[in-house]
Amino acid sequence: MRMVDFSPVRFDQSWAKVLAPYESELKSIEKSLEGKITYPSYESAFRALTIPLEKVRVVIFGQDPYPTPGNATGFAFAVPADVKIPASLRNIFKEYQEDLGRNQMPSSDLSQWSNQGVLLLNRALTYSPDGELSSDDWIPITNAIAQELGERDVVAILWGNDARNLRHYFRGNWVIESAHPSPLSAYRGFFGSKPFSRTNEILEKNNLPPITW
Repeated sequence: MRMVDFSPVRFDQSWAKVLAPYESELKSIEKSLEGKITYPSYESAFRALTIPLEKVRVVIFGQDPYPTPGNATGFAFAVPADVKIPASLRNIFKEYQEDLGRNQMPSSDLSQWSNQGVLLLNRALTYSPDGELSSDDWIPITNAIAQELGERDVVAILWGNDARNLRHYFRGNWVIESAHPSPLSAYRGFFGSKPFSRTNEILEKNNLPPITW
């Protein structure tokens, strides 16, 4: 495969073959965002892909990065450990406690999950306060990522309608889908969906190690 220049995007090189067909789209996105404020920064947009492709065991797909300055990190739903936990993540942690019967919660940076091969990815990888970039510009790229993961032993957790549109890329019995955990929709099927225990049930049923959530 020919060498492709993706700078200033940072990701593990195992993803290069997935992203290479979208070099022109990425350059177009980069150009449209030049000098603009985005959350997270364009340089951090692919932070989730710092996990080597072959190490991914679970993918959690959301919709858009947090629009609040300082919240988006490049990991879907995560925030820096020193900032107030947003409502969506509070709901995720509420379901986490109910599902697993635990009182404690992981760090809000979600590094505990990422370090075990849980890919935290939104359908759109940046949010532009000025509306310069539409989330639709990211769709072909995140579609390609989903397609690649669907060909591997990866459990797909799909939160929200945008994420659920990816279900056809994955084996049906490896998909866990529900409403988005935001306050506007969490009570319409996210609460009670038990994504954490169900993920481990799928992994263990297929002789794969569970996630230590």
